[in-house]
Amino acid sequence: MAQIDLDKVLDKAWADKDLPAVLDAPVSALKGVSDRQGKLLDEAFGVKTVADLANLKYARWAQALATLAPDAK
Repeated sequence: MAQIDLDKVLDKAWADKDLPAVLDAPVSALKGVSDRQGKLLDEAFGVKTVADLANLKYARWAQALATLAPDAK
Protein backbone atom coordinates (compact mmCIF):
# COMPACT_ATOMS: atom_id res chain seq x y z
CA MET A 1 0.00 0.00 0.00
CA ALA A 2 1.31 3.45 -0.89
CA GLN A 3 2.20 5.81 1.93
CA ILE A 4 1.83 9.55 1.97
CA ASP A 5 3.71 12.14 4.01
CA LEU A 6 0.85 14.04 5.64
CA ASP A 7 3.17 16.96 6.45
CA LYS A 8 3.51 17.54 2.71
CA VAL A 9 -0.21 17.52 1.91
CA LEU A 10 -1.87 19.00 5.00
CA ASP A 11 -1.64 22.34 6.75
CA LYS A 12 0.23 22.07 10.04
CA ALA A 13 -2.98 22.28 12.07
CA TRP A 14 -4.23 19.06 10.47
CA ALA A 15 -1.02 17.00 10.08
CA ASP A 16 -1.42 15.31 13.48
CA LYS A 17 -5.12 14.48 13.12
CA ASP A 18 -6.44 11.01 12.42
CA LEU A 19 -7.67 10.14 8.94
CA PRO A 20 -11.42 10.35 9.72
CA ALA A 21 -10.90 13.88 11.08
CA VAL A 22 -8.92 14.88 7.99
CA LEU A 23 -11.59 13.52 5.65
CA ASP A 24 -14.22 15.55 7.52
CA ALA A 25 -12.03 18.66 7.47
CA PRO A 26 -12.68 21.59 5.13
CA VAL A 27 -10.71 21.41 1.89
CA SER A 28 -8.58 24.28 3.18
CA ALA A 29 -6.93 21.67 5.44
CA LEU A 30 -5.02 20.64 2.32
CA LYS A 31 -1.75 22.50 1.92
CA GLY A 32 -2.09 25.17 -0.75
CA VAL A 33 -5.90 25.40 -0.64
CA SER A 34 -7.08 28.69 0.84
CA ASP A 35 -10.37 29.33 2.61
CA ARG A 36 -11.45 31.36 -0.45
CA GLN A 37 -10.63 28.50 -2.81
CA GLY A 38 -12.55 26.16 -0.52
CA LYS A 39 -15.55 28.48 -0.72
CA LEU A 40 -15.31 28.52 -4.52
CA LEU A 41 -15.20 24.70 -4.62
CA ASP A 42 -18.31 24.65 -2.46
CA GLU A 43 -20.11 27.15 -4.70
CA ALA A 44 -19.13 25.40 -7.92
CA PHE A 45 -19.38 21.73 -6.94
CA GLY A 46 -20.82 21.48 -3.44
CA VAL A 47 -17.41 20.38 -2.11
CA LYS A 48 -17.16 21.16 1.60
CA THR A 49 -14.74 18.53 2.95
CA VAL A 50 -11.61 16.68 1.93
CA ALA A 51 -13.79 13.58 1.44
CA ASP A 52 -16.14 15.53 -0.83
CA LEU A 53 -13.18 16.56 -2.98
CA ALA A 54 -11.86 12.99 -3.09
CA ASN A 55 -15.26 11.76 -4.22
CA LEU A 56 -15.92 14.52 -6.74
CA LYS A 57 -16.81 12.70 -9.93
CA TYR A 58 -14.93 15.19 -12.12
CA ALA A 59 -11.74 14.66 -10.13
CA ARG A 60 -12.18 10.89 -10.39
CA TRP A 61 -12.77 11.11 -14.13
CA ALA A 62 -9.65 13.25 -14.60
CA GLN A 63 -7.60 10.86 -12.47
CA ALA A 64 -8.82 7.88 -14.51
CA LEU A 65 -7.92 9.59 -17.77
CA ALA A 66 -4.46 10.47 -16.45
CA THR A 67 -3.96 6.86 -15.39
CA LEU A 68 -4.84 5.65 -18.89
CA ALA A 69 -2.17 7.89 -20.41
CA PRO A 70 0.63 8.08 -17.81
CA ASP A 71 3.12 9.64 -20.24
CA ALA A 72 0.81 12.47 -21.31
CA LYS A 73 1.23 15.80 -19.56
